[in-house]
Amino acid sequence: MNQVKWFVEEVHPHEPFLRSYLRGSFPTVRDVDDVVQESYCRLIKTRERRDVSSARAFLFRIARNVAIDFLRRERRSPVQAVADLASIHVIDDLVTSAELLTREEKSHHLGEALASLPARCREIVLLHKIKGIPQSSIARQLGLSEKTVANQVCRGVRRCEHYLRRRGIDFF
Repeated sequence: MNQVKWFVEEVHPHEPFLRSYLRGSFPTVRDVDDVVQESYCRLIKTRERRDVSSARAFLFRIARNVAIDFLRRERRSPVQAVADLASIHVIDDLVTSAELLTREEKSHHLGEALASLPARCREIVLLHKIKGIPQSSIARQLGLSEKTVANQVCRGVRRCEHYLRRRGIDFF
């Protein structure tokens, strides 16, 4: 069974249950869309290497691990919403020349990586990863299925990673 057919028949039907499970089991995870997307990516990567006997069970196990990873990452470097930016006390606003150059180079290379993507894929990656628009909103906006958007984000990020790694850049 090809990858797309397998995904449509064996994986995607479980998405509503997966989302419900994640919201119930991990209520502090801020973006369930990202957990679902990352879970799909990991499941597809695993299936490329070996057979997956129970897509549902494996998907839920992956999603559990991804949610735990997200929570651990957030505990290490929590992001707190601030209503008034003027209330933040910044000790040192100065950025060294080396840091600025590194940021500019990374931005330039990321721009090149994004430019190398096919037009639709680039548009979807920019909307989701750069502008932070949820995948469900992108799907509605572009008249696509959420699965298509999720696949395009996964492929786009993977292609950008390969593009940057080929140039010796550790971006992610």
